[in-house]
Amino acid sequence: MPKTYSPTSTKLKLPGIIDLFSGCGGLALGFQMAGFEIKSGLELDKNASEVASYNLHWKTGSNQSHITDDITLLEADKFYNNIDKNESFMVIGGPPCQAYSKIGRAKLNSLGEKRRPENDIRGKLYENFLDYALNIEANTIVMENVPEAIDYDGVNIPETVCKILDKNGYDAKWTILNAANFGVPQTRERLFVMAVKRSIGHLNHFPIPTHRPYSAQPDTINKLWLQSKIKDQEYYQPPTLPVGYLPYWITVGEAISDLPALFLDHNQKYKNNKPMALKSYESEPQNEFQALMRNHNQLNKVTGHMFRNTKRDFPIFSQMNEGDNYLSAHKIAMDLFKEEMRRQGVIESDTEKVAELKKKIVPPYSTEKFLGKWKKLSLTKPSHTLVAHLCTDTYSHLHPIEPRGISVREAARLQSFPDDFIFNCHMGAAFKQIGNAVPPLLSKAIALAMIKNIEGDQ
Repeated sequence: MPKTYSPTSTKLKLPGIIDLFSGCGGLALGFQMAGFEIKSGLELDKNASEVASYNLHWKTGSNQSHITDDITLLEADKFYNNIDKNESFMVIGGPPCQAYSKIGRAKLNSLGEKRRPENDIRGKLYENFLDYALNIEANTIVMENVPEAIDYDGVNIPETVCKILDKNGYDAKWTILNAANFGVPQTRERLFVMAVKRSIGHLNHFPIPTHRPYSAQPDTINKLWLQSKIKDQEYYQPPTLPVGYLPYWITVGEAISDLPALFLDHNQKYKNNKPMALKSYESEPQNEFQALMRNHNQLNKVTGHMFRNTKRDFPIFSQMNEGDNYLSAHKIAMDLFKEEMRRQGVIESDTEKVAELKKKIVPPYSTEKFLGKWKKLSLTKPSHTLVAHLCTDTYSHLHPIEPRGISVREAARLQSFPDDFIFNCHMGAAFKQIGNAVPPLLSKAIALAMIKNIEGDQ
């Protein structure tokens, strides 16, 4: 049975959660933290589905699970076949964003006419999401995506979704939230559609920030193109801005300083830790965020603390400063290359040896196009947005002190996954799942707002 929640003097039975396009379960985890029960979920990626099933169900003794299947092939009636439709449900999920996001659109455009964003089936998966939600007559709905979804081949997806929900009896709005404002050590803007069936309540409450930036923040929506697209939209809800008395944004240093050191010197021998290898914490929790991440970790040790073996680039990382991008990295690499030429006595005219040596030391990337794809994190700032490309490499998120990319566990911390959330899969799959996920602390803030909307203004 769903858990009860009593924010006021009355007890409220919360709807069960149906988690679509679940990934590894970040969105659902936030709702679980707020007191909801996860009834079932659906995810195409087998690795992600198993990680979600383990963490949201199996490790607590529940025999429920997330289903691995394709939502475009599995009819809603069949998915709901084993679910008691007499109960009330909230349907949540984040349809894939590749067709909307800047990175995803660029990749699709490079693959030819048939793979252009407007021809990508993933751009219409919100229709499948709505089909599932309306099929079970969900009394509440939350859908997540990237802000770029407001302009998909000229169509505003969240506005379209809200119109459909409005016609079907829902009070619906969409908003854009920055995860850093909700205690996540990462500046990550994401779009959310929130809806409540008018027969059970109204959408009067939205997530309230728990943290604020160090400097004045005139507008959470700080991209000019975004401001122009959201102007005068019927269903757009401006986010609540942080207030002055709140604690400051969580920084990278505050998020990961208690995790064990892995690679202090670039000459150190690389060790590939296994996903379930246990490592002791570096220290006791140094702040509230670290204590929160460790709160339910009965092992009192870290798993998933593994990083990529980028042997060529470890010496480059060691000389980069916090905040440096690829321009700095390339200059360091060229200096190392010239120094090695002198050491070996290689002269410029020996083009074959020069080319061979350069290949071993200097990354072959353009200094005009590749700048943002290398970035060393700063201890005193939140991380920039984590992305699914972490599954390929971690150059976009280099450790602020050690000469390496971040580990899986560090990436999880930057997304606010607690340390007892286990990524029992290979490293690439774990990085992809983390990069794609909704930060659980952001999700929890949405869940708490939805509880108020269900409960009403009592």
